[in-house]
Amino acid sequence: MEKKISVPFVSFMPIEKELAKSMRLAFDRVYASSWYIGGKEDENFEKAFAEYCSVRFCVGTGNGLDALMLSLKALGIKAGDEVLVPSNTFIATALAVTYVGAIPVFVEPDIHTYNIDTKKIEEKITKRTKAIIPVHLYGQPCDMDSILEIAQKYSIYVVEDCAQAHGAKYKGKKVGTFGDVGCFSFYPGKNLGALGDAGAVVTSNKKVADKIRSLGNYGSDYKYHHIYLGSNSRLDEMQAAFLSVKLPHLNRMNAERQRIAKMYLERIKNPQIILPYICPESEHVWHIFGVRCNKRDKLEAFLRKNDIGTNKHYAIPIHLQECYKGLNLKYGDFPIAEEISKTELSLPMYYGITEEQVQYVVDIINRFD
Repeated sequence: MEKKISVPFVSFMPIEKELAKSMRLAFDRVYASSWYIGGKEDENFEKAFAEYCSVRFCVGTGNGLDALMLSLKALGIKAGDEVLVPSNTFIATALAVTYVGAIPVFVEPDIHTYNIDTKKIEEKITKRTKAIIPVHLYGQPCDMDSILEIAQKYSIYVVEDCAQAHGAKYKGKKVGTFGDVGCFSFYPGKNLGALGDAGAVVTSNKKVADKIRSLGNYGSDYKYHHIYLGSNSRLDEMQAAFLSVKLPHLNRMNAERQRIAKMYLERIKNPQIILPYICPESEHVWHIFGVRCNKRDKLEAFLRKNDIGTNKHYAIPIHLQECYKGLNLKYGDFPIAEEISKTELSLPMYYGITEEQVQYVVDIINRFD
């Protein structure tokens, strides 16, 4: 009988141990400076992340949701406008649209990639459509060539949601650099995670970058001078310092996720498990390793019984969430998103998971009937 081991869904301990000394030095540096908002740490990280993404500007924000919301506001999206979003994504994508007064219009995903189905976009475009938010879900880039072609045809903005795709590439170019803006979350569990909430917007458009910065700083372009009805959403010095420590390790951490994913893909042999599909033009960074199974809940319970942590992304589609009942959408309106919500199960995926743990997960899954 095989040895039972514990495999959490996620653990920060491996990277925390590796970087502990550098992170403590970063904390001490900020603490000694007595400067906690809008200082050199923020400036240095923004410059480094812009260079990493190969864009001109990066603007730190309080979190990923604010990155999306401030971007939409900066692009002039307002009440009555429509913004296309995937029907299969985390709710923050839609909330950002709602918070600027616009209407989220859902587009079904491709059942293989789980990303927005570019063949279904044009049928949802109306005279009120002003933008589209492609989400690079789980760390796999969307079909950006098709999205950009459609956006150009209908003169609509492209706001990339890169919250799960730090460092991912489409045809050799990093996500976040195709559209008008790219929006990132640095929530602790992300591929590049802070030690709290944090986010950023990247763009090569100075006018847009400046407006996003002002909107996140009470609408101010300089102290006590307010040109917009803004909000308070800034990347603080401490989180910027922590992110600066982690950023040089991002490619290495992503490569490790890719190695782990390769093991899962090659070793899981259970015919009941639908493995992820990888687009040939994409470099997937595996924020999530999501499989599908028609007996998902039974599989989840079986893995839990064997001390393996899992998660469901996302068990209730946005159009069926109570907070969006005002859109008058019902079960059956987005059957592909609903199918994914009923069958998707995310396996343990994090930097530092051991090969023994991965093999244990594989062995247990292969025993599932």
